[in-house]
Amino acid sequence: MFTENISAVPPVVRVEKLPVLVVDDEYGPRESIAFSLAAEFAVDTAERAKEALAKIAARQYAAIVLDIRMPEMDGIRALEEIRKIDPHVSVLMLTGYGTLLTAQQAMLAGANQYLRKPPDIPELIEAVRKQTQGTRLRRTQASLVNEAHELNVALKREIEQNEPQIWQARASVELVHDLNNPLTVVIGYAALVAEQARGMAERDPEAGKKLTEYSAMVEKAAEYCHHLSENWRTAAKQAPAFVRLDLVQLVQEVRQVIFFSNVAIQCEGEPTGWVRGSKFELMRVFQNLFKNALEAGATSLTVTCVRHEVHVELIIADNGAGMEPERLKRALHGGFSSKSNGTGLGLSICRHLVGTHGATMNVESAPGHGTIIRLMFPAAPQE
Repeated sequence: MFTENISAVPPVVRVEKLPVLVVDDEYGPRESIAFSLAAEFAVDTAERAKEALAKIAARQYAAIVLDIRMPEMDGIRALEEIRKIDPHVSVLMLTGYGTLLTAQQAMLAGANQYLRKPPDIPELIEAVRKQTQGTRLRRTQASLVNEAHELNVALKREIEQNEPQIWQARASVELVHDLNNPLTVVIGYAALVAEQARGMAERDPEAGKKLTEYSAMVEKAAEYCHHLSENWRTAAKQAPAFVRLDLVQLVQEVRQVIFFSNVAIQCEGEPTGWVRGSKFELMRVFQNLFKNALEAGATSLTVTCVRHEVHVELIIADNGAGMEPERLKRALHGGFSSKSNGTGLGLSICRHLVGTHGATMNVESAPGHGTIIRLMFPAAPQE
């Protein structure tokens, strides 16, 4: 038994005909051309130039066949108006009075092709085919140029908007470069002062001891600054090396070196808290957190170390001004600061650096009740 396989019949693909406008004041030639093109194109007609211009303004055509000799407005003048409306559509000029001068006028006015009237039908159809493809190509090119222009405008606008940040970044790089040389000098002279202090200690032990301590502080501070500048320079190239270190000792070193042993900063809890991390990166965290608290009016800042089974927790509590929830949220995301000379990056930087150590940072704050920051680090294994 024969069974017809309906699904095997290929679907009919309908190709949409390209729209073409024929403009001629003479009925016979106009309809003849329209009939000849209708098998391949969606043909529209107009009797006068003004009627044609209204249609062109309302619809995009793939090609326009335009007679030169027409009353009220001739084809040359109509062509000039067409180009104002649609600069990319192909226009084929027709005339029964074909002279070289007329052809030159048509081409200078922006015509794409010139044909004698009445046209040879195969020649006309082939010309319209060619010119519709030309229209498509020009419109595609114009669209790409327009997109490129819009992208260029958007890029310029973005550069203008971000120019201050770009210059700040460039200035930061230059500053880091320029800082390295004097920092190296400071470190070198700090070592020389320490050497002189040891010699002085033989004559005046008390003065020599103080001078040794001061030079050691200068050297530590200079090394810390040198590390910060190097970190800026190499941040994109490599991650800092992690070693086993004591958080409590780091907190005390930051208090001593950066904050001149400020009595407002106190340590409590466990005497040690061993983790794995980058010494100078964690010093940056504590420096930012302590600085934020003191600048917010804190007169008491307590750092408590708590050892858990597999974690070391640092609780940093202050009695500063505190923050409302929305302000805290903005501060954690970066770019917000209540200080006139602040960058608003302090808490954001801390959260990033803590995260690179596999730790978490939680912040609790309320206006008039200070701020509590909890840092939870993975504990370093015992050695």
